[in-house]
Amino acid sequence: MRKRAAKKRVLLPDPKFNDQLVTRFVNNLMWAGKKSVAFKVFYDAIAIVEEKKEDDEKTALEVWKDALSNVMPQVEVRSRRVGGATFQIPMQIRPDRKVSMAIKWMILYTRKRNEKTMAQRLAAEILAAAKEEGAAVKKRVDTHKMAEANKAFSHFRF
Repeated sequence: MRKRAAKKRVLLPDPKFNDQLVTRFVNNLMWAGKKSVAFKVFYDAIAIVEEKKEDDEKTALEVWKDALSNVMPQVEVRSRRVGGATFQIPMQIRPDRKVSMAIKWMILYTRKRNEKTMAQRLAAEILAAAKEEGAAVKKRVDTHKMAEANKAFSHFRF
């Protein structure tokens, strides 16, 4: 790289749960700089999850964190040119990238759902992902299958 890497900014924890991961999720959920709207959508979704969850020992925030960890991929394929051919090479994912991919996939598939409000869509996706179902978890499974299928090319990794 020509320039040095940008410094990681410190995220402030969210006001309700005092959690930095929530702030990171809300920042990705935010549309057109409307952070207060994004926080309202997230908190409404967590309230819906609190009503609908089956596991009474866990809080809604723990259900959300479980859902996020169920969506997190462990390996991905990266394109690499060797000679004239391009190979898909399976590689381990850095921890911060795992989290950001899980957040992005969850929000992407939340937006594609059919419920009426965004909070209801997000709550439904959280509940589905917590049970290892839903489109975001399917994306993780597909990513892992792709890496498994291209395991033969892993010797090109260096």
